[in-house]
Amino acid sequence: MHRRSLLALAGLAALANRSAPAQGSSPEGPQPRLPTEPLVIVTRDGQRHAFNVEMALTPEQQTVGLMFRPEVRPDEGMLFDWGQPRESAMWMRNTIASLDMLFIAADGRIHRIAERTVPRSLATIESRGAVRAVLELAAGTAERLNLRPGDRVLQRIFGNAG
Repeated sequence: MHRRSLLALAGLAALANRSAPAQGSSPEGPQPRLPTEPLVIVTRDGQRHAFNVEMALTPEQQTVGLMFRPEVRPDEGMLFDWGQPRESAMWMRNTIASLDMLFIAADGRIHRIAERTVPRSLATIESRGAVRAVLELAAGTAERLNLRPGDRVLQRIFGNAG
């Protein structure tokens, strides 16, 4: 009987670890708005689109992200700066607004776009290559502005804001 109890506890621990967020426990609600900075996306045809984005710079800010926010306005978003290029994987757990995710290389070029992500999904959304940052925008923004991989993001973290 003692052995069965230990096996049951081990099974519960494994299940808990599998369902827990990768970066600590889940928050109960949205974080306060983070400091904002300007960001511009320049499309391949020279169109410029300005945004005012919240800067998620610390692991704690990045873990919460846009969770529990009911909406993201068309000219706003959140920029996750990893500090250096790396593979990136995001999920939509506790995120109730659909988002477009732009995975951005160290030189500011858009590497990949994941459009209209599914709210509350545990599916991972991967960069498929090393990126410096991820920009989350309101769902449909990439389509509305005709954004594509290769377009440039101008922002101080990429050393190209001017």
